[in-house]
Amino acid sequence: MTGELLALGANHKTAPLPLREKLALPSGRAARVLAELTDQQSVQEAVALFTCNRTELYLVTEDAVEAESAALAILSRQAGLRPTELLGSLYSLRGRETVEHLFCVTGGLDSMIVGEAEIQGQVKRAYEMALVEGVSGPVSNRLFRDALAAGKRVRTETGITRSNVSVSTVAVALANDFLGTLTDRRVLVIGAGENAELTARAMSDRGVQTFFVANRRYDRALGLAQRFGGRAIAFDDLPGELETADIVVSSTGAPHQILGREELEFVAASRMGRPLVLIDLAVPRDIEPSVRDCPGIALYDMDDLQQAVDRNLDERTAEAHEARALVREEVERFERWLDSLDVLPTVSALRRRGDEIVEQVLRENEPRWESLSPADRRRLETMARAVVSRLLHEPTLRLKDSGTDGSSYRHVHALRELFGLDVEPKASDEAPSAEVTRLDARRPRA
Repeated sequence: MTGELLALGANHKTAPLPLREKLALPSGRAARVLAELTDQQSVQEAVALFTCNRTELYLVTEDAVEAESAALAILSRQAGLRPTELLGSLYSLRGRETVEHLFCVTGGLDSMIVGEAEIQGQVKRAYEMALVEGVSGPVSNRLFRDALAAGKRVRTETGITRSNVSVSTVAVALANDFLGTLTDRRVLVIGAGENAELTARAMSDRGVQTFFVANRRYDRALGLAQRFGGRAIAFDDLPGELETADIVVSSTGAPHQILGREELEFVAASRMGRPLVLIDLAVPRDIEPSVRDCPGIALYDMDDLQQAVDRNLDERTAEAHEARALVREEVERFERWLDSLDVLPTVSALRRRGDEIVEQVLRENEPRWESLSPADRRRLETMARAVVSRLLHEPTLRLKDSGTDGSSYRHVHALRELFGLDVEPKASDEAPSAEVTRLDARRPRA
């Protein structure tokens, strides 16, 4: 049984957010799409991967053109769009392209933020769903297991995940560097916007337990404080809280600065030498820039944070080159396994053909050996099988070796053609799972 590997999808590089939202495949919808796909005669196996930045279908197909058309129709129908509305935003990959793409995706190399860690778990959940729904198979199972192994190698053998690449994580890292540790520190959050919440969450993850939230709208301050087990305070109570806080995160969106140099110099003098970290996430800024010259105070604004993010992104980009080399190694390993799907059944078919010829010759010459004893007949049969075995030994070795240098495709098809081999197992035979299907990774993209 022949087949081909096909991927069809859209991501943050090819489709705007409104379209990605329509293509979303949460678990219930994904299960329905997988069932529809595998009901198609052209689709043998299917896995659906969905994240906020991508929707991708990975298929093992008998007819890639027919399968792509069916998958496009199914995706467009669930999105409530005409197929023509998706054509400019979808990409279609086949064979080795599909393998390389999935391995890069799992390693975080195709993410909006290079090296992000969440994608590894998302790929794993997509694969597990296909297993539960019974729509994966020997090829997609091996493909996704190898992809997850490749992603793990990327994260453990390179530094692609070490650098912080978001404003919130960089802000927390800078605060930690200045204070030495964040455990048991007191954090005052001024404002209740998205940046403030992300930074508060990142600090909570690093061990901060005491939060005070101030906002001109007390209800919003209360909501954010409750999410982190903190306490909401009135905006008028800021001066007293500044004296006891270790970290101040400000993100109010106010049209003017809310913390000036004179006020903070007074706060610093009352702190008896205890350091204070100010993180200004507001644009325009909430804190007077000259405060950074005050002793005992570290001030980081959005320019400082963005510079740190850019430096870390440069580090990740450099690590990505090494990561891609690892991915290529893993892709080649998968390709060798893929080649073996042709080699192993062909070797078996070649050996079967040799046995069939021995049996045929023995039957044809049976009348000539009436005088032979049973022992002599066994010796004759053994010798005949030995001759065939030795004759096929070298071709067998060369065929198996060809799976390691990429030439097996040519050798296998030449051997099948020359010997007229039938590699399909008979109905009464139990075919090994590795021989169930074959993906022609070399077939050119249509």
